[in-house]
Amino acid sequence: MTRIARALMISAAAVLALSACNREAEKAERPAVSAPGTPDAKITPADAAAPLTFANATPYASVKLTLPEAIKPYPDLHARLYGEEVSKLRQFAEGAQADRTEAGGDEGLPAYEKTVTFAAAGETGKLFSLQRVDFDYSGGAHPNTLATGILWDKALKRLIGAGDLFRKGADLTPLDQALCTAVNAARRVRVPDARSISLNGGGDFTCPRAADTPFVLAPGTVGGKAGGLVFLIGPYQVGPYAEGSYEIAIPHAVFHALLVPAYADEFAGQLTKTGDLGAR
Repeated sequence: MTRIARALMISAAAVLALSACNREAEKAERPAVSAPGTPDAKITPADAAAPLTFANATPYASVKLTLPEAIKPYPDLHARLYGEEVSKLRQFAEGAQADRTEAGGDEGLPAYEKTVTFAAAGETGKLFSLQRVDFDYSGGAHPNTLATGILWDKALKRLIGAGDLFRKGADLTPLDQALCTAVNAARRVRVPDARSISLNGGGDFTCPRAADTPFVLAPGTVGGKAGGLVFLIGPYQVGPYAEGSYEIAIPHAVFHALLVPAYADEFAGQLTKTGDLGAR
């Protein structure tokens, strides 16, 4: 072999070695990505580092989002809620500016305001629950506050609702009636002469149906289990605005037989608090 041929071979080997080293260095610098099916699959480093708060203020509107520390172990849910809520808040702020522009000016009106706050409500082996409170002032006589619930299946990594929690085709009448009875009791505490409402209407207000009412997990006396559900009933739903909202805790004994087998074991014990948890 000639000296020129040997030199070419040595140069090629050096290039290959250098390329291998560069590939290894790039691999080391690259953030680790979980394989599909592992807990953090498809979650980017940016998603995993989603903040717990967001705030913005303009002459037209102030908006704010607050998420709890308890959401950090669930980056899928964290990233999803942060992204969705920030998008909605930005739309709200843009809408506020558009409203003022169409009205021809501020006319001395205060800026709009929207605050969304999430709080940990309860957790079991399979489920994680958050309560979402939305405060909204968009002009008018008074602001509006609405509470809703988030229920997250930790293993399946998806949101679930009444249709997933209760057996398909199950008759929820016992739960509906228990909720109605509890609502009437809570109303009488606030307004002693409040007229009772029913599931069938007949007046200005009607008892809510459980399947159509937002809820969160209710803490119970057994660790890692829920003692029941807290149903979140907003102003105007069961009484005049002045009555405010209600948070009605219903023990799992009322509806345990109606649960799907996959979630039945997530409920046990007694409620740590009963009645209207939002009582003033």
